[in-house]
Amino acid sequence: MRRRDFIKVIAGSAITWPLTTHAQQDRVRRIGVLITLGEDDPQGQQQVQTLLQSLQELGWKRGTNLEVDLRWGRTNNERIQMMAKELVAEQPDVIQVATTPGTAAVLRETRTIPVVFSIVSDPVGSGFVASLSHPGGNATGFINIESSMGGKWVELLKEVAPDVTRVTLLFDPATGPQVDYYRGPIEAAVRSLGISLKSAPVGDVAAPKLQPQHRSVIRV
Repeated sequence: MRRRDFIKVIAGSAITWPLTTHAQQDRVRRIGVLITLGEDDPQGQQQVQTLLQSLQELGWKRGTNLEVDLRWGRTNNERIQMMAKELVAEQPDVIQVATTPGTAAVLRETRTIPVVFSIVSDPVGSGFVASLSHPGGNATGFINIESSMGGKWVELLKEVAPDVTRVTLLFDPATGPQVDYYRGPIEAAVRSLGISLKSAPVGDVAAPKLQPQHRSVIRV
């Protein structure tokens, strides 16, 4: 499914869940939207435009029966948390947020306002929902990748580079806590293929460069 179509699914189903409950009321409904990218990011702009277009197709028009509080996280954890706090303070009817860091930031601020997330790998392991079939609480949404894909990444790497014997798992602990979601399948795959695995948590751009023998990288 193309990213644009995926976002339309979000707008067309889960986001309208809290709105539909009140659709017969006259008052304007309010949506909080947290985009973890920057305002100048084309992908972020596309997400916003697709969301607004999809909502309009369902009868929710900005400036008529819908107000949208939009915040940009700019891929900065501190700013994402600050923007989440601002959105919750506005007390919207529902909050839409993408990515694991963005969803975690919003749910740290509220466990009552309905939250619809997307592009989250492990909502159960991250504590966002109780289970995929019965989310519970105030959050629901869509996962973007099933955990077994971790093993497929290793297999694909070995297929395109048969001589690979060492693989580095590169991740930022602050923005990629879902790394453990993939770790099991990755470890199983490297064992079956006779590859050694090294974990490389990286927190900033000044982190040491990878050694030459660890040029094969899986980034989570």
